[in-house]
Amino acid sequence: MFDIGFSELLVIAVVALVVLGPERLPKAARFAGLWVRRARTQWDSVKQELERELHADEIKRQFRDVQASVQDTEAQLRASGEAVRREAEKMRQDVARHGDDVAAAADEPVMTGPAPGSPASVAQHVVAADAVEVDEPVRDAMAPPGIDGTAPRAAAPVEPAPVGAPHPDTAQDAPLPRDEQAPR
Repeated sequence: MFDIGFSELLVIAVVALVVLGPERLPKAARFAGLWVRRARTQWDSVKQELERELHADEIKRQFRDVQASVQDTEAQLRASGEAVRREAEKMRQDVARHGDDVAAAADEPVMTGPAPGSPASVAQHVVAADAVEVDEPVRDAMAPPGIDGTAPRAAAPVEPAPVGAPHPDTAQDAPLPRDEQAPR
């Protein structure tokens, strides 16, 4: 800062020794050190205060920027909400104007199901070439079992086995050896 080199400090020390003398020089050095320390402390304090103020200003500026962006977003949301309200009102007016047409069209049957000619429509009407009369009612090929009111095919009813009879899965067809048979 002041650009004082070693030679300048040596000259100052020699002059201080000559002027103050060897008895008062240590006191003067302590006093000068104390004032230098206080000056540095004050300078650091001012520097920290300035940095805090700059930081606070930066935070305030960022807060104002965020506040402005929130206000812009709020204005955009209000504008889009108003546009949606206008569209809804326009649709209500159209429905009110064309309500009679819709009511008249409601009496006509509405087609449901797959579009004619689509793969799903074709799959519904495919019949096997060697179709044989079947006792079951014809079901829609695309409908899952049970949808058309008919239950899926059930297997033949299973009769319960008599008590004490071997389980059909574990029964062996071959007779047991004579030593493993129960005594009579």
